[in-house]
Amino acid sequence: MAEENDSTAIEPEETATSLTRSRRATRAAANRPKGGRAARPAAVVPATPAVKAPRARRRPVRSLAVYGVIGALVATVAIPAYAASQNTASARTIQQVAADDAQSLVVASDATESTITRDSYAATTADEIAKKKAEAAAAARARQTSHVSAASLNIDLNMHAPGSGAIRWPLAHVDHVGEGFGARGGEHQGVDLLDPARTPIFAAMAGTVRVSQDSFGGYGVCVTIDSVVNGQKVSTLYGHMTYGSRVVQAGQTVAAGQLIGLVGSTGRSTANHLHFEVMLNGTHVDPLAWLLTNVGPVP
Repeated sequence: MAEENDSTAIEPEETATSLTRSRRATRAAANRPKGGRAARPAAVVPATPAVKAPRARRRPVRSLAVYGVIGALVATVAIPAYAASQNTASARTIQQVAADDAQSLVVASDATESTITRDSYAATTADEIAKKKAEAAAAARARQTSHVSAASLNIDLNMHAPGSGAIRWPLAHVDHVGEGFGARGGEHQGVDLLDPARTPIFAAMAGTVRVSQDSFGGYGVCVTIDSVVNGQKVSTLYGHMTYGSRVVQAGQTVAAGQLIGLVGSTGRSTANHLHFEVMLNGTHVDPLAWLLTNVGPVP
C-alpha cells in the first residue's frame, strides 16, 4: 500500500513533466526543417524593417529610368532644332542657286562688236517696203548696165542747151509738165519734166558736180551740181536718167548748158522724165517757178 500510494503520489508530477516535454517536442518539431535535424534556437536579434533594403535597391534603377526619359525628350527637341538652324543657314533662294549654276561665256580679247541687221528691208509700211524694193531693183539694173557708155548711146558730148544766160532750162524741149513741187502730200520736192527716153539733159548752171551715181536712192541714175549765183548757193538735182548716160563725174566742173546725161526712168519712176530739184542755201524751192522767173517760159 505504501508503495502504491507512493506511485500514485508521483504520477501527477510525471504527467506534468511528460506534458511539458510533449509541448517542447511539438515546438521543436514545428521548428525543425522538413528534411533535417532540429535547428537550434536562433538568437534573439532586434527586429529591423524588412522593406527598407528592397526600396534602397530600387531607387537607383528608377532614377536611371527617369534620366533616360528626360534625355530622350531633350534629344527629340534639340536635334530637330539644330537641324533646322543648319538648314536655315544653308537655305538659298532660287535666284542664288541659278546664279551659281549659270553658265558663262569667255570671249577672246580680240573679238570685235558687230551690229546685227535684218536681211529684209527696214520698213514698216507697204509704201516704204515698195520704195525699198524699187531702190533695190534700180541698183540691180544699175549694176547690170553700168558698162554702157555714152559712146554706145551715140551721145554728142558737144551738145549745149539753147540760150546764153547764166541759168538755162535743163531740157531743150518739154513735152509735158508732170507732178509739181509739194505733190504727194509734200513728199515731192521737185518738178517732173516729161520727155522721151534719151532726151539730152543739160546743166542748168555752171558749177561743180557733187553727186554722179547710177543708184542714188529713189532718184536712180542721178547727178547733182553745186553752183553760186549772185553770191547765193544754188544746188540742182537731175534724177531718173538712163543707165550709162552720165557723162560727168563727181568733182568735175561744168558750164551752164553742158550735157550731163539722158532722160530715163530709173529709180522710183514709172515713165521717162527728168525729176528736177532746186535748193537755195540748202532749202528746197519750187523749181518750175524758179525757172520761169530766171529763164522764161517752158520751151
